[in-house]
Amino acid sequence: MPDEKSPSRQMRKRTATREAIIDAAEALLDDGGLDAVTLPAVSDRADVALQTIYNRVGTRDALLLAVAERALAANREYMDAAYARPGTAEERVMGAAAAYAAFAAERPHQFRLLASPPDVPEALERIADLTDEQNGKLADAIRDGVADGTARADLDPDLTATLLWAAVNGVLSLSWHVGRYRHDVDELLALFASLVADGLRPR
Repeated sequence: MPDEKSPSRQMRKRTATREAIIDAAEALLDDGGLDAVTLPAVSDRADVALQTIYNRVGTRDALLLAVAERALAANREYMDAAYARPGTAEERVMGAAAAYAAFAAERPHQFRLLASPPDVPEALERIADLTDEQNGKLADAIRDGVADGTARADLDPDLTATLLWAAVNGVLSLSWHVGRYRHDVDELLALFASLVADGLRPR
């Protein structure tokens, strides 16, 4: 029987504690947004000492980065599934937009964390890397459409992909606005889909 203090047992306990801390931070994010994720609140939620958070994860910036990494992984699952589906450029672009909208609707705080990330250099860099990766896949879908004649030949795939991502991101971000700038996101996405379809089709 392995000793309770064996390296493997200790490693599992450290890993479990780290995951519990990040779970607590995610739960706080879901309950109250980014401002709710403080180290004392995480300490209470995870029922661990503050020093344990520093030992297992690090500072608040490191904790936010860990939460952002989970959001990045979740977003990649949504988007990769969308890009894996075959279809015309229009169908693939619309599929990607629908997947991103589903991610925003089903995981609103994770979406907000990626759309409006904390001012943590490493998190900003990782999120920028994901954006470049996903925009590259979107550009490839448009590029394929240009090649097979289902998309306009005059489109710059990379520039168009960046514009489409920025537009969808902006529309989805309206969901957390209040007052005159809060809109029916589904209605706006439907209008976006119509305009994009017209804009992508060959003349």
